[in-house]
Amino acid sequence: MAIFGEYRTAAEALFPQGDFSHSGIPADLAAAAGFAEVLGIDADYHRFLHVKKDADRMKEFLGHFQNNLDLLIQKTWVEKADEERKEKLQDDVPPFISFITQENFPQAIEEFGAILEELAYLFFGTQSNKDDFTEYTFRIDTQMGLFWWYGSQLGKLKQTSDDEFLWAVLLIGICYLTNF
Repeated sequence: MAIFGEYRTAAEALFPQGDFSHSGIPADLAAAAGFAEVLGIDADYHRFLHVKKDADRMKEFLGHFQNNLDLLIQKTWVEKADEERKEKLQDDVPPFISFITQENFPQAIEEFGAILEELAYLFFGTQSNKDDFTEYTFRIDTQMGLFWWYGSQLGKLKQTSDDEFLWAVLLIGICYLTNF
């Protein structure tokens, strides 16, 4: 997948090329902040990056995230056979938020990846399972394409144990979807 210009620079800084199966991705908080800026969510990102996860302010923000995600899920048009997927996805959000408030970021990253996969399916149908899905979303809108590319990269974080970095990367997606 060819990513161009400022997007490429931000993307490669956050998820560098190479084999990270043993060492994990190097934690780079500046790269996460740069990626948030390219997505246009840097104000919210910086506002919540260092807020305690069980603070009222964070709970309110995560409530906005859940409400917006619920609206996005409800607004998707799907075949009758896929209605259960919508309901299941809505049921997956509260446990995901619990992982955040418990600061279990490795599990939260894993859950968020699954949420994004289902959300992509609800938005784009079987196109979301094709090899050229990211390119397809880039043709629709560059920032949206970059967001779905980001979602496809989350699996690379399985070997990363730096909670601060995992939270920084996770917050990117939360902020983006809260403002979608």
